[in-house]
Formats: sequence, C-alpha cells, structure tokens
Amino acid sequence: MNILLAAGFVLCWSSGFIGAKLGTGAASAVTILTWRFIPLAVVLLAAAAARRAWRGLTARELARQALIGALSQSGYLLTVYEAIRLGVSSGTTALIDGTQPLIVAVLSGPLLGRSVARRQWLGLCLGVTGVAIVTAADATARTGVVWWAYLVPFVGMLSLVTATFVQGRSRAEVSPEVSLTVHCTVSALLFTTLALSTGVVVPPATPAFWGAVGWLVALPTFGGYGLYWVVLRRSGVTEVNTLMFLIAPVTAVWGALMFGEPFGVRTAIGLATALAAVVVVRAERTRAAAPRCATAPSRGRA
Repeated sequence: MNILLAAGFVLCWSSGFIGAKLGTGAASAVTILTWRFIPLAVVLLAAAAARRAWRGLTARELARQALIGALSQSGYLLTVYEAIRLGVSSGTTALIDGTQPLIVAVLSGPLLGRSVARRQWLGLCLGVTGVAIVTAADATARTGVVWWAYLVPFVGMLSLVTATFVQGRSRAEVSPEVSLTVHCTVSALLFTTLALSTGVVVPPATPAFWGAVGWLVALPTFGGYGLYWVVLRRSGVTEVNTLMFLIAPVTAVWGALMFGEPFGVRTAIGLATALAAVVVVRAERTRAAAPRCATAPSRGRA
C-alpha cells in the first residue's frame, strides 16, 4: 500500500506542472487558482460539516492549519504558476522545487530533532544529481526570460519547506479531510481577494480554461496535495521529500508525451539516478526498522 501511495503521489504532484502549463495559456495564474479553489472549498466545507469532522479541533490547531495552507498551497502554487507564466519552463520549475528535500534534510536535525543516516544522505545527493541532469539542458537553453523569474519558484519552494516544518512540530493529529478543507478554504479566500483587487476574477468562457481547472482540481489537489500529507504522516519527512526527487523526471517524461518536449539520453540517465535515490533511502528505512520489527512479537506476548 505504501508503494501505491508513493506512486500516486508522484504522478499526481507531477500533474500540477503539466496543468499549470495548460492553464497559463488560457488565463492569468490568479484567475486559474481562484476558480480552482472556490468550488473545492464549497464542496469540502459541506462534506466536513455533514460528517462533523471538526469535532475536537481547537482554535490553535485551526490557526496552525490555516498557516500551513497559506504556505504550502497558496504561496507555493502562486509562485509555480507565475514562474511558468514568466517563461520559466515546467522542467526548470520542477528542478528548483526539487531542491526542497535537501534543505529539509539539512534542517530536520536542528528543527525537529531527527537525524539523517549516511545512506539517506547518499540518496538525497543522488536525487539532486538526477533532477539536475534531467533539467540542466532546458535551464540553459531558455532565452528571453528575466533573471529574477528563476527566483520565483525558489520562494515557493521555501514556502513549502516552512509548511513542512510547521506541520512536523505539531503534536495534534488532524485528519487529512480536515486539513485539506482548511487549506483549500484559506486558498480560496486569499486568491479570491487577490483576483478581486487586480480585476481578474471573471473567468474566460473557454473549454481550455475549464478543462485546465478540472485537471488541476482532480489530479494535483485531491491527488498530489492530499497524498503529500498522507505519505508525510505515514512515512516521515525524509521519505516524502525523497519522493519529490522523482517529480522533475516524471514531469519531463509526461511533457515529452503530452507536448512533444525533448526527451534524450540525459533525461533517461537523470530518471534512473532519481529512481536510485528512492531505492537507497527506502532500503535504509527498511534496515533501520528491522530490529524493532524483530522484537515486536515478544513484547506482544508479554
């Protein structure tokens, strides 16, 4: 089941970059994001109210979830969409976002009191190498893009890193249903306010726009974003962020199939390297967990 969750997370998260490329050709980033989250917020709020999912949620934890949503969803997505609108390719954006796991691994010790084993560091370095190989050619070939446009997805990556640590320091157990509802509601409010203030709230009546909105709601929101927090809770910060190394290679393959983007030998080598990173980190987790699994039956009998 963990493998299926991991595979679903990678595919759905990668679909967000593809959807962003589809959407930015039909409307502004703020317009797309506004109409992506308004219907989501309405449906999720109604479902949560009907199931009384809010029971036991304190005001402090609600505020924490609102902050996490503003950082990991609103801030992150706006920077990704704006970067692509400014001319940064989806592959380069994925590369910059792909540096997130290394930063999380470096900071997880002092901030969360967790250590990263040598094999995990090896996996993290392999992941960085694989992502860099896949997107290097695309990053150097882009022309006509202002230099500061490449800082925009970097800001989004730091926003997601911050949200990950805010969640990691939380002691309360919040169901994915409640957290997703809060995050989407916060995003709907923020993007609607921004759209109204900039005069871009009216959506274009084109099939391309609504097709992109439907894509973004179904795949990266429910799939990628929801599975991000599920995998984070089940497997921890290091593993979920190691899986992030697969996003750029998968996006490159997807872009080649869907948009005819180039897919050469370097892309294949980068994909293999990123896959090796996941194998190394998963093997380390299995090895570290083996002694605990071996002693569990005796404690049960006692």
